[in-house]
Amino acid sequence: MSSKDITYIALFTSLTIVFAIIPPIPMPLVPVPLTLQTLGVMLAGLVLGPRLALISMALYLVIALVGFPVLPGGRSGLAVFAGPTGGFLLGFLPGAFVTGWMARRSMQLAQGQRSGAQIFASNLTASILGGALTVYVIGVPWLAMVTDTPLSKAVLAVAIFMPGDVIKALIAAFVATRLAQLMPAAGDRQ
Repeated sequence: MSSKDITYIALFTSLTIVFAIIPPIPMPLVPVPLTLQTLGVMLAGLVLGPRLALISMALYLVIALVGFPVLPGGRSGLAVFAGPTGGFLLGFLPGAFVTGWMARRSMQLAQGQRSGAQIFASNLTASILGGALTVYVIGVPWLAMVTDTPLSKAVLAVAIFMPGDVIKALIAAFVATRLAQLMPAAGDRQ
C-alpha cells in the first residue's frame, strides 16, 4: 500500500466521522437514527474502489470500537455494536466494498469509454445497491434480532430511511462523477 493510498483511506475515514458527528435525527418507530454515515460509505466505495473503501470503513469501525466517540450522538464502544444499530455499522464493510466493486466493474465493462451521464448512472446504481441495500441486508435482520421484532416489521420500519438514502446516493454519485471528470486517475483506484 502506498502512502497515497494510506492518505486516501485516512481522508475517507475522517469524512465518515464528520458525517457521523452531524447530529442524528431520531426516527419514529425504529431505534435507529437518520445519519449521513452511509454517504461516507458510498463516497468511499465510489472514489477509493472496493479494497481501499473496505479498509477505510474497517478503520472507522475500529476507532469507534476502541472508544473514540465517532458514532452519531458521540457514542462508541462494544455496546453500540451489540445494539440495534450494530448490524448497520457492520454493514458498512460489505456496503463500501460492493459499492466500489460495482463502480469499478461498470468502468471495466465500458473499457473507460463513458459519458458523464453514464458514469453518474453507474455511480448512482452502485451507491443504492452497495451503499444502501447491502447495508440494509446486514442491518435489518440484526435490528429484528436485537429488538425481538419480526423481520417483516423491521423491514417496514426502516423503509422510512429509503428516501434519505436515495438523496445520499444522488449526492455521492454527483460528487464521484465530478471527481472522475476532474481527476480521471481517481477512477483507477483498487
